[in-house]
Amino acid sequence: MLKGINPIISPELLKILAEMGHGDELVLADAHFPGHTFCKTVVRGDGLQVQDLLEGIIPLFELDSYADPLIMMAPAEGDELDPQVEADYTAVIKKFVPNAPDVVRIGRFEFYDRTEKAFAVVVTGTTAKYGNIILKKGVTPLA
Repeated sequence: MLKGINPIISPELLKILAEMGHGDELVLADAHFPGHTFCKTVVRGDGLQVQDLLEGIIPLFELDSYADPLIMMAPAEGDELDPQVEADYTAVIKKFVPNAPDVVRIGRFEFYDRTEKAFAVVVTGTTAKYGNIILKKGVTPLA
């Protein structure tokens, strides 16, 4: 156990966060997401919720300021989003990064393409429809 680090962050996930470089992406995926199909590095977070992981990750993670750092999947044609999912994620993010940009939505297959290039995927227990989010890491400022 380390001081100042949310205990929801496993040692494996902490190592991944520390190893990521500027522009690397982390996918926080819902329970239905085919993480193993699209990414070689998958961390299991069964039982954990994306919103709770954001509480632990965002204080440790500098968001990219040169590109869209928050990306979610757009609904398929004829499908609907639950706007509360994005609102809940955004509330956590803005708690720690008040000036964080808005979430950008991309199509399912573009999201999968991004996942193939992602540094890692954390598959969670979240069952919310379209509950996946990509975080793009920025440059950590000098203290």
